[in-house]
Order: sequence, then structure tokens, then C-alpha cells
Amino acid sequence: MGGNVTRKIHEFAIVQGFLKAVAGEHAVELVKICTTKKKPVTDEELGKKLGLKVTEVRTILNRLHYRGIACYQKTKNTKTGWYSYTWEVKNSRIAEILLETQAEQITKLEKNTEFEGSHEFFSSGKGMQEYPFEIAAEYGFKDPESGKPLELINNKKRIKNMQSKIDILKSEADELRKIM
Repeated sequence: MGGNVTRKIHEFAIVQGFLKAVAGEHAVELVKICTTKKKPVTDEELGKKLGLKVTEVRTILNRLHYRGIACYQKTKNTKTGWYSYTWEVKNSRIAEILLETQAEQITKLEKNTEFEGSHEFFSSGKGMQEYPFEIAAEYGFKDPESGKPLELINNKKRIKNMQSKIDILKSEADELRKIM
């Protein structure tokens, strides 16, 4: 494994998609700044680096904070009485959330793969309703909608696609665990 450069969490496509969905298009760049800075950053600093208004930065930070990804420290300026907030991002929390989601997806796909592999399905044509053997037999192997004959579907390709998705999710999960 020598020569492998450890990827930063914000470089993963799955993380980028997640951050954009949770906190908007600038969330990835914000996380990148916070991660590379390696110390807490003010919302004003982030606003300057991102070219955004402080209120926009705070919106992103609050969305991340709601999910436990961003955390802040509040300090009071004794002269002015104003509070200032410094923020940092918990990469491990991003990985944790994604690993939970992936585990659910993997479980669901594995159940679907097992079901597909242990059942025969019948249909009267492409894009038409599919019926497991038991239901197709009840209908006398005739589509109740169209009256056309129900024919056995070769679902090996569908099973292979689901297995491929499972493998990809497991591979991504392994990489995310390395970050934690």
C-alpha cells in the first residue's frame, strides 16, 4: 500500500454530495477551509475566503452544526460586550453519518439481492408489472391488465448490478473508516 496518499474527507464524491445536500453548494469549500486550517476559524474569516456574506456562512455553519458536523466556541469581548464565535469541523462526524447511511443501504440492497436470487419473476413485457412465481401462477401466467402471457424474467443482470452497488458502498465505507 506504500505510495498511497491519504485522501482528505472533502475529496470523496460521496462526502461532497452529502455536504451539498445538507448545507448547500458552498459547504464543501467551507469544510475544506476548516479542515486545512487545523484550528478554529471565525465566520468572518470564512466569509472572506468564500466570498460570501457572513449571514450566508452562518446559515451553512448552522446547518452543519444541526447534524453535529460543525461545532463552535463562544467567547465574549470584555471591552465591547460582543460575542465572537470560532468554528471547527468534525471530519469523524461526517464519516460517522455517511457510514450509518451506507450500512442501511447495504442491508437493504443485500435483502433485495437475496430476494431477487431466491424468486422467479414474470412479466408480459419490458416496463410492465413484474410478478413473483406464486402470483403469476394465481393469474394463470396471464397479465391481469393486458391479458398477455407472463414470461420468466432473467434477473441475473439486476442481481449483478445490485451486487456491484454493494461492493462500491463497502469500498467507500472502508475508505471512510480510515478517516475516523
